[in-house]
Amino acid sequence: MKTRNLTLIVIVGLILLLGGCGCGSYNSMNGLQKETSEAWSNVENQYKRRSDLIGNLVNTVKGAANFEKETLTQVIEARASATSIKVDPKDLTPEKMQQFQAAQGQLSQALGRLMVVSERYPELKATAAFANLQTELSSTENKIATERSRYNEKAKTYNTKITNMPNRIYAGFFGFKEKPFFEATEAEKTVPNVDFSTPAPTSAAPAGKAAPDTARK
Repeated sequence: MKTRNLTLIVIVGLILLLGGCGCGSYNSMNGLQKETSEAWSNVENQYKRRSDLIGNLVNTVKGAANFEKETLTQVIEARASATSIKVDPKDLTPEKMQQFQAAQGQLSQALGRLMVVSERYPELKATAAFANLQTELSSTENKIATERSRYNEKAKTYNTKITNMPNRIYAGFFGFKEKPFFEATEAEKTVPNVDFSTPAPTSAAPAGKAAPDTARK
């Protein structure tokens, strides 16, 4: 009888111990997951701000006489594609991250080409609206880089937590999954390098007579 009671006490004790550890692990992993989701939301907010600024930039550029329509169309289509992708931070898979990054990378490329072409329109570059949008876009790009880095740091901490033992066991039981990282895509690596601070060349071709595009790739 005493042996049976002792065994029962040991079993109950183990259950309580494992349950307590499980609750502690769950709370810790859940907290880190929320921090990662918040970091992702901050990334999305900066990308949305960039999208809004690009929309304003397109409207400003449309006012320039004989501006290259093909370049504008590429930006408009890339912006529409990028804004159509919605990612739930709770279901952020490597495939969805890749899709999101690819769309944003294509928009970055299209924007880069637009800024290069804009160099040929000194009257456009001289407008206050265009200059202000350039400054805001440059600032937003820096903020995007910062928020992406912060997200990667949060994701690294979270992933380390859920993959270490014994948390790995609890993570599988509670459904916690690893988060993908931001990595430089091929599209982002080939975005034209445009220095917003560079003054317009004095020999720029007049509107409607654009010189051949010799922008760096």
